[in-house]
Amino acid sequence: MSNKANLYVIAAPSGAGKTSLVKALVQKLSHIKISVSSTTRPPRPNDVEGVDYCFISKESFDQKIHEGDFLEHAEVYGNYYGTSRSWVMQQLAEGNDVILEIDWQGAQQIRRWMPDSISIFILPPSIEILEQRLIQRQQDNESVIKKRLDLARSEIAHIDEFDYLVVNADFEKALDDLLHIVRAGRLRTVSQCERQAELLRGLLGSEDRRQKTEDRE
Repeated sequence: MSNKANLYVIAAPSGAGKTSLVKALVQKLSHIKISVSSTTRPPRPNDVEGVDYCFISKESFDQKIHEGDFLEHAEVYGNYYGTSRSWVMQQLAEGNDVILEIDWQGAQQIRRWMPDSISIFILPPSIEILEQRLIQRQQDNESVIKKRLDLARSEIAHIDEFDYLVVNADFEKALDDLLHIVRAGRLRTVSQCERQAELLRGLLGSEDRRQKTEDRE
């Protein structure tokens, strides 16, 4: 795996604005890709196959688990979600950063596989605003919204497992925070040493030559 690329895990309660923030993020950066998860849940009206999710049957999902095709997988609201191992590995090998939009359960699995992954949790500014956002989406009935709010509290309890915490009170400010995190990730020493290998060889070579000159003097 190339050290030039980073794997980002981004989690959030439903309605916190994660998907919109991630889409805006990749529009501003050319070197980062969003992993498209496979899911057994039915498509929503605005979902696009292969863009939002890869929609598959429970039987196909189980087969992929058996064949080891998923880096991580989890059950949410009775539906299953999984991340393609081969796609992620290919992108990282090509030097592209990758974003996984997954829940805290998937984040735990990824952390065991790739301890150097960078995890980010996105919070809503309040539970009341989160409820308003879920209502305004007009995708769920009152009972489902209540379940989502209960699950949100359960998910938020895991924020201490994440490297960064971004509060989406103001969309542009939250997007700016994400941009800073990703740009800083590209500057980590482990990434830069590979990306700037030629520069470092030149600098260290010059230093070696200078030291030899000083030794002769």
